[in-house]
Amino acid sequence: MRRLTAKKDNERGAVSVIVAILLVTLLGFVAIAVDVGAIYSERAQLQNGADASAIAMAQKCARNTADADCSTTSSLATSLANQNALDGMSKVYSIELDQTARKVSVTTSAKEMGGADNSVSLFFADVLGIPSKEVGARSSAVWGSPSKGPVILPLAIAHCKLNIPASGANGAEQVLEQSVNGCGGIPGGFGWMQTTSTKCSITATAGASSNSGIWFSSDTGASVPSTCTAADFAQMNNQTVLLPLYDLATGTGSSGKYYIKGFAAFHVTGYHFASIGWSTGTPVANKAIRGYFVKYVSLAQGFELGSTPDYGASVARLTL
Repeated sequence: MRRLTAKKDNERGAVSVIVAILLVTLLGFVAIAVDVGAIYSERAQLQNGADASAIAMAQKCARNTADADCSTTSSLATSLANQNALDGMSKVYSIELDQTARKVSVTTSAKEMGGADNSVSLFFADVLGIPSKEVGARSSAVWGSPSKGPVILPLAIAHCKLNIPASGANGAEQVLEQSVNGCGGIPGGFGWMQTTSTKCSITATAGASSNSGIWFSSDTGASVPSTCTAADFAQMNNQTVLLPLYDLATGTGSSGKYYIKGFAAFHVTGYHFASIGWSTGTPVANKAIRGYFVKYVSLAQGFELGSTPDYGASVARLTL
């Protein structure tokens, strides 16, 4: 029995040594996890700051390339980078801007009081002689004129109705009517486009008139397309929407076609089509839409960018 007791005591001591060794190892893993977690957290904050800075600068450039924030010294980028840091501190390492290619890239890096430049301090790794780690993030954004994208209604507005002054932000409010023929042969202020979809929306493409893909057959008559409901129209209530502009119209009736020249932003203030209607003020006459054109930068992901003319509507988005 004494021999058994001695063996048991010896085993108890051996287990203690093993536990001590494993505890050191476990603590090492915990230390690594803490430092790695801090690095990943910092990188996520820097990426958010880079994304916010890049898209904000792209919006500024889309509106006006002469804007002070459409430059490599943009204070807006620094402000947004800091706002996305939990401690309110980060650094805009560099800004690359190409106005011709309409692209901006922002690189952010870590910054902390009393710490190494572009680095985040490490707590446990410092014991191993690694006091800090360089951390940064990069994001790019582009801007330009939309050339193709989804339109919430199969609706095109006559290009001749575009009235945004060269130095202004928006045009005067106007009422667009289908029955008015004041655009040099164009049927009216707007027209419906045919769609084979069971939905009210349509994907419109703009481009050169020699491209058959941008000619859309007209939906004859002034009535709302059968696929459209009041709920579809409600998406425009007091909203700015991107709508295609048609510059030419050929044929009549079921053989009529529209040439989509580009896209413009139109803020809707009222409309009336039989039993479907809405207005911010005075009711609109039947078969008419009221609103005004406005210079606008959309963040919609569904639109493609192209070489179409700039009619005051732009799209900005993040890229890889």
